[in-house]
Amino acid sequence: MNVIPCHIPGLLLLEPRVFEDARGYFFESWNRARFREAGIDCDFVQDNESKSVFGVLRGLHYQAAPYTQAKLVRVLSGRVWDVAVDIRRGSPTFGRHFGVELSAENRRQLFIPRGFAHGFAILSREAVFAYKCDNPYMPSHERGIAFDDPDLAIDWQVRPDAWILSDKDRRNPPFRRAEYLEDGL
Repeated sequence: MNVIPCHIPGLLLLEPRVFEDARGYFFESWNRARFREAGIDCDFVQDNESKSVFGVLRGLHYQAAPYTQAKLVRVLSGRVWDVAVDIRRGSPTFGRHFGVELSAENRRQLFIPRGFAHGFAILSREAVFAYKCDNPYMPSHERGIAFDDPDLAIDWQVRPDAWILSDKDRRNPPFRRAEYLEDGL
């Protein structure tokens, strides 16, 4: 596995070693020992999967303490633009974001530690997105940030007239009014 540190400390882009032949392919998407060696020491407790069509934009989501979540995200089919925003108060990269294309073809995974808001936009006709979380979903602690906040200036790689959003994501507060996290905890 190739581990690529991102410009925001804690975020890791992971490229698995893929074995391909005439039958298809095989790779390890999760191996506790190998991931621990790469600096990812999480006890993942929940797996989630979503299917969406082109233009769907989900985010920016996170959970407040004590239910903050680290996530390991990947795409099973299609292509997405995946974004993580540093919301760790006191972090030198507070308020900065990282975006990357994840696809079934490139098989990349992004590790997002606690202390980040997360979102993604569908770039292909449809996509299946999967992720592991180290804390369960807790509706009472769910939070969000406006995906289109001009202070964040995120390029979602999809034309605004094609965006498909939930009512909840349309109502998220701007970054300046968000509930930040203390060092991700």
